[in-house]
Amino acid sequence: MDYIKEKVPPVREDRLKACNAFGGSCCELSKRGKKGCLNGVKRTFAQTQGCQLNLSLAILNTIRNAVIIVHAPIGCGGGSLSMAGVNKGFQKLRDPNARGLVWLNTNLDDNDVVSGGEKKLREAVLYAESEFRPEAIIVVNSCVPAIIGDDIDSILDDLQKQVNAQIVPVHCEGFKTKIMASAYDSVYHGILRNLVDRPKELREAIYEDELEELKEKYRKSRTVNILNVSSMSRQDEEELTRLVKALGLEVRIYPCYASADDFAYVDEAALNVSICATHDDYFVEHIKEKYGIPFVLRSIPIGIKNTNQWLLDIAKFFGLEEKANRLIEAETKELEEALEPFKEQLKGKKVFLGGGEIRILSTAELLQSMGMEIVGLKGYHYDHFAEPLLDMIENNENIVFNVATGQPFEQANLLNRLKPDLYIGHIGTNGYTAKQGFPIYPLFGQSSIYMGYQGAYEIVRRIARLLRNPLFNRNFVGNSKLPYRIEWYEQDPFTYIDDSAAL
Repeated sequence: MDYIKEKVPPVREDRLKACNAFGGSCCELSKRGKKGCLNGVKRTFAQTQGCQLNLSLAILNTIRNAVIIVHAPIGCGGGSLSMAGVNKGFQKLRDPNARGLVWLNTNLDDNDVVSGGEKKLREAVLYAESEFRPEAIIVVNSCVPAIIGDDIDSILDDLQKQVNAQIVPVHCEGFKTKIMASAYDSVYHGILRNLVDRPKELREAIYEDELEELKEKYRKSRTVNILNVSSMSRQDEEELTRLVKALGLEVRIYPCYASADDFAYVDEAALNVSICATHDDYFVEHIKEKYGIPFVLRSIPIGIKNTNQWLLDIAKFFGLEEKANRLIEAETKELEEALEPFKEQLKGKKVFLGGGEIRILSTAELLQSMGMEIVGLKGYHYDHFAEPLLDMIENNENIVFNVATGQPFEQANLLNRLKPDLYIGHIGTNGYTAKQGFPIYPLFGQSSIYMGYQGAYEIVRRIARLLRNPLFNRNFVGNSKLPYRIEWYEQDPFTYIDDSAAL
């Protein structure tokens, strides 16, 4: 089905049969996932879960020359305050004249719940156009207008006739899905319908002669779109760009920190290259169907093995395997020599990782190659894209895997049992884990490098430094605590997961 024809994309529970509740071994998870026996697992008690609106804003707030309108009560837009400084700095790395994050909130209140918020939405769009003259006005729809029935699309269709900016509705109401990663589909759905699939005559170049046209065609035939994520650093992008350019190819980077008008040229490339299938499958599948552009979607370039595979997948498409193998051999040799001094210190250290399924599995593979012991994993959800990476993990029959978006009570129980030497976690979850006294290394960070060969070295180097002196986190024990009774830690951590209705 061509989802782009619909105003709203399907949620991942339906499209990918994704799972957000599981407790058991990695081996069991793999077997049940391949049999299709995970969709439908429920919790009889849940503490928290992620919101796809917030995750949507993590991408949309990066787009240059756009105004974001959060059609919601003011709290839904409040999280953007934490992104403003980072986003402005990152935008200026691409364009020194970038003005940074600009967002408006329609500030729906009790009266709007009764009478509707459509008037406020109209006023916000017209104000954004007159005050900022952006390339795009991106309207993010929250739970409240969806529940009260604001006719967002009709309003925006009418307003499009009155403004020059391209209006982009993004339907990402938090209550619609328990799979937070559905946000990626919601964002790409809006971009594909309104920024990519624009009339071709608006973006056709006029060439002075035939030679210039041939040069442009050749450039496009050697151009790769690398699809980044908002959790990447600029250093990550520079490392991946360095590796791809070493193959003699050109690079464009989407979607984060691109200009709104840049999306009209997405089809002017020979290959789309994802760094995370969870993030990009919706986008690359549509671009292939619409424009015939193939894609690479297999692995994330974290660690030696995954970076090698990522590079080879790109090289094979262009017939550059020999050149890629020489590059991989040289880079791998240099990296392994640099990592050797850390192996003795890290050997046998126990690690627990929590975060996005693709990222924790690729990071776990790197740590295993350093002799560290993976004792547990917590993925925010699970679908078939994780299966190849899960199968790469050694000793997976003895590694615990908890599928949970949020649910810190389950993780607290697991950590209390497994007692790892190190916790590697998603930013936003590390605070409550620190109270249990475990040394913490962030799974990603926008000021550090994690990807490619340089990223592998930095991950290992920083972990080694952290483990040399873990007293900061150890001192939390006895001085702070989590709100769980002792009796909870004595129960099975997966007590409240019910898989009796699993498909």
